[in-house]
Amino acid sequence: MSVSVAAKHTCKTTGEGPFWEEGSKSLVYVDIMAGDVHKWNSLTGEDSKLELGGNISFIIPRTQGGYIIGRDRALTLLDWDTAALTTVATVDEGTNNRLNDAKCDASGRLWAGTMGHEPAPAQVQPGMGSLYSLDSSHNVTRQKDKVDLSNGLAWTKDTKTMFFVDSVPRKIYAFDFDINKGAISNERVALAFPSDSMSELGYPDGMCIDLDDKIWLACYSAGKVIRYDMETGQAIHTIKFPALATTSCCWGGPNYDELYVTCSSRNLSPEEVEKQSAGSVFKVTGLGAKGCAAPTYNG
Repeated sequence: MSVSVAAKHTCKTTGEGPFWEEGSKSLVYVDIMAGDVHKWNSLTGEDSKLELGGNISFIIPRTQGGYIIGRDRALTLLDWDTAALTTVATVDEGTNNRLNDAKCDASGRLWAGTMGHEPAPAQVQPGMGSLYSLDSSHNVTRQKDKVDLSNGLAWTKDTKTMFFVDSVPRKIYAFDFDINKGAISNERVALAFPSDSMSELGYPDGMCIDLDDKIWLACYSAGKVIRYDMETGQAIHTIKFPALATTSCCWGGPNYDELYVTCSSRNLSPEEVEKQSAGSVFKVTGLGAKGCAAPTYNG
């Protein structure tokens, strides 16, 4: 196994939401509080960005071209070439909430969570967040409420189970998933971090899933990505990073056997940023596991 820096110090605040874009052989990701979206070209090593303002929480390609992003509380379409923004829906009206992590299910439906005001990392107003879905016609459905800090999403290969992270209670929930209806049911706790494990595990954050239905979970403040068997709740493999604030991960590369990991440099001194390679994107190879292309948004 090898851990290297793919894009160094590209995020001034919190790097998040990595997504491998097959057509351009690029990784797109966001710098949340800086309001930037990034595109790192794996063929040239060039990292380009658009400065959009607001809190940009995710970027996911659209099937017909362009992207959908989370900008504050708005679900917004982005044209990369012109930087034009078109809001298609707004959630949590009348609150100080913002969108956070998002993924698309196998039908191309977007799932995006929200969180309350966060004056410091993981210090949020409790129970203010929700989990929403957005269909191809831009209809929004609230799927779950009373969430503290919405985070990673993943689905099993057969699409029958969905996993969802709520970071502050340090839990991953599982749901029965109906891909045709876009509905979740039978909520249960699939993984709960022990109360005495904060220094070891930190907060569960973004995640992805491999072809064996094992979860790869970024552990914020612990500097780790951990592979979990969700049937047993057991950790199988741990990857350590110099950056403590690991935020999310995704599969990429020609064979989808490279793991790309984002991290935060928020509230760190210049010395800490340099020492940790904070705000960088890491690439992990030689894991002996692989994923597949993540679904794009079909709206």
